[in-house]
Amino acid sequence: MKKSDKIFIAGHNGLVGNSVYNLLKKEGFYNLITINRKKLDLRDFNKVWNYFKNKKIDFMVMAAAKAGGIIANSSNQKNFFLENIEIQNSLLKLAYEKKIKRTIFLGTSCIYPKFSKIPIKEESLLSGSLEKTNQCYAIAKIAGIKLCEALFEDHNIDIVCLMPTNVYGENDKFDSIDGHVIPAMISKFERAKKKGLKTVKLLGTGRPIREFIHSNDLASAIYLCLKTSKNDYKKIFKGSIPILNVGTRDNISIKRLSKLIAEFINFDGKILFDKNSPDGTYKKNLDSSKILKLGWSPKINFKKGLKKVIETRKS
Repeated sequence: MKKSDKIFIAGHNGLVGNSVYNLLKKEGFYNLITINRKKLDLRDFNKVWNYFKNKKIDFMVMAAAKAGGIIANSSNQKNFFLENIEIQNSLLKLAYEKKIKRTIFLGTSCIYPKFSKIPIKEESLLSGSLEKTNQCYAIAKIAGIKLCEALFEDHNIDIVCLMPTNVYGENDKFDSIDGHVIPAMISKFERAKKKGLKTVKLLGTGRPIREFIHSNDLASAIYLCLKTSKNDYKKIFKGSIPILNVGTRDNISIKRLSKLIAEFINFDGKILFDKNSPDGTYKKNLDSSKILKLGWSPKINFKKGLKKVIETRKS
């Protein structure tokens, strides 16, 4: 990679895309391509092609997606399926037509079967049934991986697929309904603190175990995968498309997470769990040994990272 390379970051205003944008800027890349979603609908390939047909793209990071927590996923299945399929198809067709040097496809740990052996290896893909609450999102992402494989095998399009664990960070969507587990919890505790409520009610039993990664750590993994040579990938993948889990090996229960967030927000009321609500997959920690072999490792301690997210919102 050269500092002058033109790098398209799809979804640069989102949680991951914003971290990637800031990291590449910091590293001295000055030809970063970003587009406001109101200006260009990434679901429409004709519009995407008309916008880019006379523009050069050297690298692309696919950080644009429709994402959300367990309630958003299970109550908006159609939208989660169609929007992600349409965005992926559009951007991957662009990678094919423009012969982009390398594309980073971002998936999710949700692609793996509900009862995968822990820690989950990349080879577990399609080896069993999915968790129902987010299966439409997961199937859309699996379809994207398979299209990446087809482009890689049939047309030699250089694509690296990353499967991150649960991502959190300062630029997240803080919504108690549509947000992921951390921003949704933070929103609920902040509201309770502001209104002087004595209790906060959370979904599920609190027993599930989760692994989290800060968006800045994921951005560093994406940067590494943008600049890693093909030969280094071949040593690990031997001719197949690179599919890499990106996790931190840090485990925490949802119950313990809720207590940490309550502590950092100074909420001293009672935490109640709605056991009639779904838990999702009990545990889905990833085996990230392949990306560790490439030289990446997480740098942000979860407790410190979580505290900073909350303190940033207070300031």
